[in-house]
Amino acid sequence: MPHPYTQAIRAREQGEEGIRLQKVLAQAGFGSRRKCEQIITQGRVEVDGELVTTLGSRVDPSHQQIRVDGSRIHLNDKHVTLALNKPRKVLSTMDDPKGRFTLRDIIGDRYERVFHMGRLDYDSEGLILMTDDGELAQHVMHPRYEVEKTYIATLSGHIGGNVCRRLVTQGVELDDGLIRLDHCAIIDHNREHTIVKVVLHSGKNRIVRRIFGAIGYPVTRLVRTQIGPIRLGEIRPGSYRVLSAAEIKALDKEVGL
Repeated sequence: MPHPYTQAIRAREQGEEGIRLQKVLAQAGFGSRRKCEQIITQGRVEVDGELVTTLGSRVDPSHQQIRVDGSRIHLNDKHVTLALNKPRKVLSTMDDPKGRFTLRDIIGDRYERVFHMGRLDYDSEGLILMTDDGELAQHVMHPRYEVEKTYIATLSGHIGGNVCRRLVTQGVELDDGLIRLDHCAIIDHNREHTIVKVVLHSGKNRIVRRIFGAIGYPVTRLVRTQIGPIRLGEIRPGSYRVLSAAEIKALDKEVGL
């Protein structure tokens, strides 16, 4: 069976037109047309998995996958990805038959096709990523990639640095297996509460609350501040922003796209 790119070349020869590859690269932000021609001739571009070094090659970016240095390219108007700050008492869904607040109440109807990549429980706060890019969502949520996530957790009780070290080196046994933190650091504490920064790859349900609950320090507040390279930053609770092309490229790289 002919390779998809070979089929595209034959289609062009039969009179079907595509877009010149260097123009597509320029539209995706890789520089001037001349710079994009150099990228092609340097052997850095693949179309549907096939290396393309010939200038003037035509492609259909809506149906073909184009990669530069192994990372897929994005045309600025193809997809939208949002970073949203979920407040407490908001469901990580787009609708709720009981009438509770959902993510749809935050983003409205402007982005009808977006959906959330992962969840936060009802009482947790912070960063949720949303997109209409199915391939990106599949990679971000797939256990194979286990994207790194950062949380700020307020714990009931005072813990010492030895507890953090143990959670990183030894982990804790939960009902569904052993789990270790990638990083744990005490930010602040008093007699009643301890605030810690934790980083982990696991996307299991309520994992941070379960970890600290298992060792006797219930979480009283939990805020997710980062997913992979994307930070919550200055987004106000109940608000969102559109990710930049550079952020999308960094997220793609994180999940192997």
